[in-house]
Amino acid sequence: MELLRSNLSRVRIPEPTNRIYKEECCISFDTPKSEGGLFVDMNSFIAFGKDFVHWNYEKTGNPVYLHIKETQKLVSEDRPSKKPTLLAIGVEGGFDNNDPVYEQSYEIVILPDYVTLPFPWVELPEKVRLAVDAIIMSVGVEKKEQVAAWTADTKIISKHAMELKQLDNGVIVPPSGWKCEKCDKTDNLWLNLTDGSILCGRRNWDGSGGNDHAVNHYGVTKYPLAVKLGTITADLEAADVYSYDEDASVIDPLLAQHLQHFGIDFSSLQKTEMTTAERELDQNTNFDWNRIQESGQEVEPLFGPGYTGLVNLGNSCYLAATMQVVFSTRGFCSRYYLDQGLKVAFDTAPADPTVDLNTQLTKLAHGLLSGKYSIPATKKDDGDASQTTLTAKQEGIPPRMFKSVIAAKHPEFSTMRQQDALEFFLHLIDQVERNNSGNPNFDPARSFKFGIEERLQCSSGKVAYNKRYDYILSLNIPLHKATNKKELEDFQKLKAEKNARGEELSSDEIVRPRVPLMDCLDCFSAPEELHDFYSTALNAKTTAIKTAGLTSFPDYLVLHMRKFVLEAGWVPKKLDVYIDVPDTIDINNMRSKGLQPGEELLPDCAAEDDRLIANEDIVGQLGSMGFQYLHCQKAAISTSNAGVEEAMNWLLNHMNDPDIDEPIGQVQKSAPYIDPSKVDTLISFGFDEEIARKALQASGGDIEKATEWIFNPPSGITNMDTTPSSSGTEVDAALPDGQGRYRLIGLVSHIGTSTHCGHYVAHIYKDGRWVIFNDDKVGVSKNPPIDMGYLYFFERIDG
Repeated sequence: MELLRSNLSRVRIPEPTNRIYKEECCISFDTPKSEGGLFVDMNSFIAFGKDFVHWNYEKTGNPVYLHIKETQKLVSEDRPSKKPTLLAIGVEGGFDNNDPVYEQSYEIVILPDYVTLPFPWVELPEKVRLAVDAIIMSVGVEKKEQVAAWTADTKIISKHAMELKQLDNGVIVPPSGWKCEKCDKTDNLWLNLTDGSILCGRRNWDGSGGNDHAVNHYGVTKYPLAVKLGTITADLEAADVYSYDEDASVIDPLLAQHLQHFGIDFSSLQKTEMTTAERELDQNTNFDWNRIQESGQEVEPLFGPGYTGLVNLGNSCYLAATMQVVFSTRGFCSRYYLDQGLKVAFDTAPADPTVDLNTQLTKLAHGLLSGKYSIPATKKDDGDASQTTLTAKQEGIPPRMFKSVIAAKHPEFSTMRQQDALEFFLHLIDQVERNNSGNPNFDPARSFKFGIEERLQCSSGKVAYNKRYDYILSLNIPLHKATNKKELEDFQKLKAEKNARGEELSSDEIVRPRVPLMDCLDCFSAPEELHDFYSTALNAKTTAIKTAGLTSFPDYLVLHMRKFVLEAGWVPKKLDVYIDVPDTIDINNMRSKGLQPGEELLPDCAAEDDRLIANEDIVGQLGSMGFQYLHCQKAAISTSNAGVEEAMNWLLNHMNDPDIDEPIGQVQKSAPYIDPSKVDTLISFGFDEEIARKALQASGGDIEKATEWIFNPPSGITNMDTTPSSSGTEVDAALPDGQGRYRLIGLVSHIGTSTHCGHYVAHIYKDGRWVIFNDDKVGVSKNPPIDMGYLYFFERIDG
């Protein structure tokens, strides 16, 4: 007791604003359920596993810890399962799913000799008792962050409800015995409130649900509102009304009147169907991998180093699939696992390692690659709490702290909504590159980085070269290059015949285009005509030919398949297509050679000024929407190549500008606007005003990026000059490079109609076989969906 009293100055009573970690170790995935339990530092309130708590003592000198241990309790088999009523975790009405019940035990531990004192104990100093009580009663940071984002959207009143058109077509809906008018579906049926048609709902991403007849009916008729039959009771507020035009569940204040139009006495109906929100809850509760596993066969589970699953935190499969593939690359494996131990990461971390990206990447790497947590889960034997049995699955590790750090301040990744795996990969690479800016030779993001050079030749014969860096190669899919055209023609005939007879196609009758990956790569390099190109040699608009190539071949080449396109009317559509991907590819023919002997640069390009060069990816996507090429270039430049959305917003706001058709060379003669306050900020850091302006210009006005640009200017820039070199080898000398032969090592596939919904799964080639990583489920892949990839990861073959 005297030892504890002598260290009372190192004990703090938590305040409401303190972040308290008591669910997981900050540098491992140990929890109170782990064999050694968890030790909470009673000064910093950061938690450590048994093998790591002494590191914290050595670093901080904090000796007093609350030791938390959880032991599984034996519960009755017939304990009723609580049905969730709220799309939430860890809150009243949220998910329960009969998880095991644990009993907590506590004790005070004093380092370095691990002196143990019981808790509760009346002899303990009051300060210690108050501190421990506050820690126990508090909600841990881990759970707070998870619960905060799980909320269901509030319904709005439909704009169509008050003046909804209803046809006098004599339709009377019977009180029961409903069936889809287009198929045999008798559940998930929707009554259109305009014409009284009864049709089945949408097909879910996993194949369940309806056959899309209700939404297809809206596509033809534009009748916007439908109510789900089976959800209508005397309590009309509980009825599920959907607006196809507003693409949301809505409120119809006149629902009773609209139902009576079709002879429905709502007061006599009993609720038999789940609403959309309830079905969403049900699908989250009953998510079953067997619905989307390959060939409907059981997957042989795998355990050991490199075979650790990631727990789904709630729509986090985009993160899990991406990180599994990323950590299968040499660069990330070496940087955060082989070459950096947890001790080194912890010792170099700031006071709070939970917010340090380097520490959390190292923690995640060791969790995934060490095999420590890739073991069969255990369960208590019925009737005997002392006996346990191994199961055929692993529990996986929850990447909570990593997600919290990598998503910090990001408006999308910090939510619990589904996200685009491509966008997350690029965000990850950007953050890793920033984190390693002080020592770029150790930056694993460099293994994905390569140069792209675009060559423009106008009708004068003179040329221009634009260069940029990228981490992914985004490829269009040329459907006209499909290799199964005869089968597609036969399928279209069969489809027309069945439609004429009012019959439905079976899933095994559907034929999808098959496009070779090499044709997608050829499209990237193929010559492209650019109309209305302003030639500084001719001082007039003309037609130019654009070609593109790579100035370097990265260690790892990531190919993004543009499966999501915009149709007429800006309607997004996912291409239903297979990509034939070989095990190895050779892209040496895509190497760009730079300015060649005998070529003459366009006048402005021969002595380039400081203006930005439009990102051709942004220009191309805007051009596909119907905007003029020159306007697209201006939009990209004016928004500092920030992205398609920013450029499009600029275009919509500047279409009527008097100088919108002026050549870029004339428009950009004056220096672009730079916020004077940002210039002053950089000057206050001790930088020269000219350098500050150039840095802000090159970084799009971002002070943080501008500071990094000053300390680590791009390799083609010397003396703070933003002029890119005309030699590809000079610009890209610092980038990884080699021969353009690659082998496929992994893919991220997507199931669903949008990148922001559905499910992501990773397949990785490991130890001579394909392995599937589906959140916390890891197993041998019997039939990897290589032709259905969204992102493909290729490793360069050296030698």
